[in-house]
Amino acid sequence: MKHVLIEKKGEIGTVTVNRPQQLNSMNSETRSELAEAFTQLGEDDTISVILLTGAPCKAFIAGADIKEFLKRKMDSQEDLESDWIVTKIISNLAKPVIAMIDGFCLGGGLEIAMACDLRIASNRSKLGQPEINIGIIPGAGGTQRLTRLVGEGRAMEMILTGRMIDAEEACNYGILNFVFEAEELESKTIEIANTIAEKSSFAIERAKKSVKAVAEMNLEDGLKLEREMFVECANSEDGKEGITAFIEKRKPNFKGK
Repeated sequence: MKHVLIEKKGEIGTVTVNRPQQLNSMNSETRSELAEAFTQLGEDDTISVILLTGAPCKAFIAGADIKEFLKRKMDSQEDLESDWIVTKIISNLAKPVIAMIDGFCLGGGLEIAMACDLRIASNRSKLGQPEINIGIIPGAGGTQRLTRLVGEGRAMEMILTGRMIDAEEACNYGILNFVFEAEELESKTIEIANTIAEKSSFAIERAKKSVKAVAEMNLEDGLKLEREMFVECANSEDGKEGITAFIEKRKPNFKGK
């Protein structure tokens, strides 16, 4: 791949957007490569958790490559498929995806980060949906995912003003899960990823499915799905192993079944 790097260390897979000269901005080729990278790692049985980050520069992902906009055909929703297909793939993965954010996370970059399951940032990061400043709006999930994360009032304020917020404010809003000093960001993120990787992948997948259903189901249907997922876990090999290990006061040996 030209603009995306894939690295594997133990059960952690890392996807890096590698366009530092362009502040890791997203063009069509990069979006296509990102989609392929996440598809590959999603199908890799040796990987339990996926990290998404940007090559070292001032940005995680600074947004879309605006210079490409005027050259693109954008007459209908179908012409924008490459923009939202990446967020769809990330959001639908059974494996947890963590966005490790250092620097600017704007526009399409924030939309991709919000499709991840956790967002961890350095204290020097800046986040925002600035599309309104150039006469457009978020088009890859920004209006929808941001509203679900922070509520209508704050989402409306961020999208209508186009202003950037710092990492501390983003954490208070609920966009970020953790904020660390820049020099600690990678080690702390990997520590959290390894904590998740130790769990049952069978249970992780069903937990993700249940949580994500909140945006699509009413409470009664959501509770029904949760009970279904609970029963599947309780009757799984991992569920029985986990309960047995707890009783025997030992560490469980999960197999993802």
